Amino acid sequence: MELLLKTPSMAQAVVSTLAEIPFPSVDADLPVALLTRCPAASVTPLEDVPALAKAAQVAKVHVKDERNRMGLGSFKALGAAYVIARDAEAGASAGRTYVTASAGNHGLSVAAGALAFGARAVVYLADTVPEGFADRLRSFGAEVVRHGSIYEEAMAGAAAAAEEHGWALLSDSSWPGYVDRPHTLMEGYLVLMQEAVAQMPEAPTHIFLQAGVGGLATACAAYARVAWADAPRIIVVEPEVAPALYASIKAGSAQVTQGPESAMGRLDCKEPSLIALKGLARDADAFVLITEEEGKTGSETCAKAGYPTTPSGGAGVAGLLAARDALGLTEDARVLVILSEQAA
Repeated sequence: MELLLKTPSMAQAVVSTLAEIPFPSVDADLPVALLTRCPAASVTPLEDVPALAKAAQVAKVHVKDERNRMGLGSFKALGAAYVIARDAEAGASAGRTYVTASAGNHGLSVAAGALAFGARAVVYLADTVPEGFADRLRSFGAEVVRHGSIYEEAMAGAAAAAEEHGWALLSDSSWPGYVDRPHTLMEGYLVLMQEAVAQMPEAPTHIFLQAGVGGLATACAAYARVAWADAPRIIVVEPEVAPALYASIKAGSAQVTQGPESAMGRLDCKEPSLIALKGLARDADAFVLITEEEGKTGSETCAKAGYPTTPSGGAGVAGLLAARDALGLTEDARVLVILSEQAA
C-alpha cells in the first residue's frame, strides 16, 4: 500500500493545467428524471455490514451495492446508457452507431443503451478481456472488435473507427477536445450517490472510492461535497500497477503510467480521464495504491461478509483495510464504500 495525502499546492497545480477541462457535473436531478423512465430502473440498496466493520475495526461500514443495477451487474449501467437516452430524447439516437472501448462493464451500458433506443453498438476489446465478456456484449446485439493488448490501445482503435466511419465515439474517459459526452456520462453516475446520501443515516467520516480512469470516483466525490461539504475524508483507491490519478496528483499534471496487467481489470487504466482528474484534485483528500494481494484480500473479505464481488468491485474495501492505520481511522469511523460490480 502507498498513500498520498493531497496538499493545496498539488490541487492547484493540477487544476491550473486543466483550464479548458470542465469540472464534473453535480446535477443529479436530470439523470434521475430520465433514467427512472427505464422499466429496469430501481434504487440499489445501501447496507450496514457489521462483518466489514469488524474486519476494518471501525464503527460502521455502509455498502452501496451496485451489483444488480438495472440488470447489468454494475454502476456502469447509469453512464453510457444515460448518454444514449439523452440523444434519444433529442431524436438523435435511432440508426446511429456508437463505438467505444471497454475493459468491462462500460461496454455493456453502451450495448444496452443502443439496443433500447434503436442504435448500433461497436465495442473494441483488448486481447486481455475474457471471451465470456465478449459473448455477453454480443447477447445485447453489439459488434465486438478485438484490438490491441491493453485498454488504451483498444480505445485508440475505437477512436480511429469513429473518425473513419463517422460513428459517435462514446468513451467513459476524457481528453483534450473530447469532453462533452464523458461529462454527460459521469453525470449519470450521480444517481447512485444521490441515492446513497438519502439512504445514509448520517454523514460518513470516510468514503473510499475505487478508480480506473476516475469517472465513478469523481462523480461520487463531487456530489458528496455538495451534500456533506468537508465532513467526510474522501480517499481514491487504485491498483499500484495502474496509478494514473495518484501519479498525476503527485506530479501536478496528467500522467500516462505504465505497469503490468492487474487482476483489478476494470481499474487497470494507465491514463486518467481529465474531467475526473480535475474534479478529484479539488474534492479528494488522499490517494491510495493497493497491491494485487491487497485487492484480492478486499474481494475475499467482501465474499466472507456475504457480498461477493471482483477485486475491482471490492477495491474500496481493500483500500479501507490496507490504509486504515496509515490514514488514522479510529474505532469511531463511519465508512461508505461502493460495491461496484457483481462477481465474475
